[in-house]
Amino acid sequence: MPIELTSPVIVVLSAAILVVLERNYPYEPKQSFLRSGFVNDLAFYAILQSYILGYIIFFFAKWLDRQSGLSQLHLVSDWPIGWQFFVFFVIHDFYIYWFHRLQHSSRYLWRIHEAHHSSLDVDWLSGARSHSLEILINQTVEFAPLILCGASPAVILYKGVVDSVWGMYIHSNIDVHSGPLQYLINGPEMHRWHHAQEVTEGGINFSTKLALWDWLFGTAHLPRPEKPKGYGLEGVKFPGNYVAQHIFAFRSFEPPVPRHSEPTTASVGIDETTITV
Repeated sequence: MPIELTSPVIVVLSAAILVVLERNYPYEPKQSFLRSGFVNDLAFYAILQSYILGYIIFFFAKWLDRQSGLSQLHLVSDWPIGWQFFVFFVIHDFYIYWFHRLQHSSRYLWRIHEAHHSSLDVDWLSGARSHSLEILINQTVEFAPLILCGASPAVILYKGVVDSVWGMYIHSNIDVHSGPLQYLINGPEMHRWHHAQEVTEGGINFSTKLALWDWLFGTAHLPRPEKPKGYGLEGVKFPGNYVAQHIFAFRSFEPPVPRHSEPTTASVGIDETTITV
């Protein structure tokens, strides 16, 4: 069966397997399957948004190629498919680590990333909740070079499947222990700490697929046996539906809190009254 037909089957079967594992080996036993926001995340983010943005991104990449003609150079076309996949996989994962880290330090980029941190539960589906602008940026950076460099169409499909399955896995509510593999490959035990409410603003565990980047660049956080106190955005009342969640990213920034100078004391010679101003 061609990869075009098997790829959606693999994604759906992977989701079903993760759901079964969550029900039987949960990290948070009290977490409900039909949690708050489940339908919104499944219907609008995981299905509708992914479908529409996929067309937009590939249309844009094809347009870039028509303007530049880069794919005609066949820069990587002669490489084995496995080698094409590996090179683009590592390069994009390295980019995602640094862009993700930048999102947590820039108040403007944080606005299109905070939706991803807004879910009060972290499970196989919560990773799908990402602002469309964030997806447009990251997936254009991921897939446009594949088209422009003349990579095999199969590589694009392989990467799409890996992105989907790995994204569901690292957010899954499964009590998994990867052992030494967690120093190389990212999994739920590290990524759930990235979503922990008490450390969201500081930012840790920015890796998506290769945990190696966090260990190399000093952002790894894997405490044992502590558990996160909760998930979501502390102090932010995030909207509950897809459209409002998108609009919420463009709200005005709160004005900075003015620095209060030390009070000065001025003596006014009326009945020896001292007035503090």
